[in-house]
Amino acid sequence: MCTGPERRLARIAASAALAGLVGLHAGLDARAADERLVRVFAFDPARPFAIAIGAGRVRVTGVPAQREVRVTLVRSAASAEALAAAPPRIDDAPTGVTIDIVPAADAPDPWRTDVTVEAPPALRLDAVRIADGTLELRGLSGAVRAVVERGAITADEVGGVLRLETTIGPVTVTRARLDAGGLLRLRTFNGDIRLAVATPLEDARVMALALNGTITSSLPLTVKAEWGPRWAETSIGRADRVVSLDVVTGAIRLEATAAR
Repeated sequence: MCTGPERRLARIAASAALAGLVGLHAGLDARAADERLVRVFAFDPARPFAIAIGAGRVRVTGVPAQREVRVTLVRSAASAEALAAAPPRIDDAPTGVTIDIVPAADAPDPWRTDVTVEAPPALRLDAVRIADGTLELRGLSGAVRAVVERGAITADEVGGVLRLETTIGPVTVTRARLDAGGLLRLRTFNGDIRLAVATPLEDARVMALALNGTITSSLPLTVKAEWGPRWAETSIGRADRVVSLDVVTGAIRLEATAAR
C-alpha cells in the first residue's frame, strides 16, 4: 500500500508526464495556462464511454467513415500549477472508457474543459455529466445518457436511444429519427424542450408532461389542459417506439407528423 508521500509523489510525476505530453503554455495573461491532450480509443459498439466534466463543453459527432474514437481535451485554468494539480483521469478498460475531469473540491483555481469526440455514429455514451456548461450531439445512432446540471443540451440528426436531461437549461433536438425500438426521452426541471422529428412517426407512443408550463404539438395529441399539470399523449400503430418529454417549469414544443 502506498503511503501519503508516495501517493503525492506519484501524482506529481503523473502531472509532469502529462504536461510534457500536451505542452503547457502561458496565455496572454502571465498566469493563464491551457493544455491540449488527444487520445484515440478502439471502437466497439458494445463498449460504453463515460465523460464527466465540471465547467465547459462536450461536443460529440458521429462520423460514418470513422473507425475509432478520437477524443480531444482542451483544459484552461488561471495557472499551470492549477492544471498540474488536477490531471484528467482516463481509464481505458475492456469494459468501458471513463474520462473524468471533475476538479476536486479543494482545487486551487476555477478552470474549464472542452471535450471534442469524433466517433462512429453507433458510439455508446452510457454517462455524460456536466456540472456547468453545454452538451452538443450530432449524427449519432447509438445510445446516449446525459445530464447537464446547469446549461443547454442540443442534438441534431440523432436516433437510437437518447436520454437527455438538464436541471436548469433547455433541451433542443432537431432532425431526430425514431428508429425501430428507439427511445427519445427529454427532461428538464427548469427550461424548455423542443423536439423536431425528421421523418413521420410510425409505431410510436408519444407522451408529454408539463407540471408548470405549456405543451404545443403539430402532432394531434389527446391533451389534459385543465387546472394542474398538462398531460398529452397519443399512440400510433404498434407503439414499440417511445417519445417521452417532461418539464417541471417550462414549455414543450413538438414538431412531428404521423406516418400515413
